[in-house]
Amino acid sequence: MERKNYISRKAIKQRGAGQRGERLEQIIASNIDNLFVIASIERPQFNNRFLDRLLVIGESSHINTVIVINKIDIDSEELAELWKELYEEVGYEVLLTSVKENIGIENLHQKIIGNKNIFWGQSGVGKSSLLNKLFPDLDLKTSDVSDYSNKGKHTTVTSNMISLGNNTFVIDTPGIREIDPYGISKENLGHYFKDFTPFINNCKFNTCTHNHEPGCAIIANVENENITVERYESYLNMLETIEEGINF
Repeated sequence: MERKNYISRKAIKQRGAGQRGERLEQIIASNIDNLFVIASIERPQFNNRFLDRLLVIGESSHINTVIVINKIDIDSEELAELWKELYEEVGYEVLLTSVKENIGIENLHQKIIGNKNIFWGQSGVGKSSLLNKLFPDLDLKTSDVSDYSNKGKHTTVTSNMISLGNNTFVIDTPGIREIDPYGISKENLGHYFKDFTPFINNCKFNTCTHNHEPGCAIIANVENENITVERYESYLNMLETIEEGINF
């Protein structure tokens, strides 16, 4: 069928010793209505830089993206509300959930019905557990987070698209440890940060990477606290992994 949209990631095809790996596009799913980026506040610990990478992919694919911060029942430092506030100010819808205490489940359920949805996130954040809570008949395999590494185990090993009736579909994906967006250059990365959008056209240079250039409106608005330091540092971290002048 014709694709109205799709999400993908950068994959590396390894070559022989001393040879540079070939950059490939790995398509995860297409024709998606909602991308639910699942994170956990603990076990594994909330990682805003990893989250921002998935948000950039959602933005570049023009897919409605919703942030789900799971496991808030073990939020001993009460950080979930702070992250929720930060990302809502950026412009994202943020849901706080707990499978054990049945928090936020009905709200999440309402957003899934009648749509084609994908759950995406790190290993161990509770994607399959949330789906089991939402739709008990699924009985998806789950496992505990490793006590040794405090990281998730790869319980889901392939992406599965599940029909739930009423024109409702959910794609459960394997947890991911590392990810880079595909097809994004240094010069256009900033266009996929929602909080940069009001200021990005005010930079002195239209090829500004918002890193060191004079007259950069993004840097000025970080200093003026219109853009949070957390988001800007996340942007710089992502910028380092994108090769200069290459559009994959």
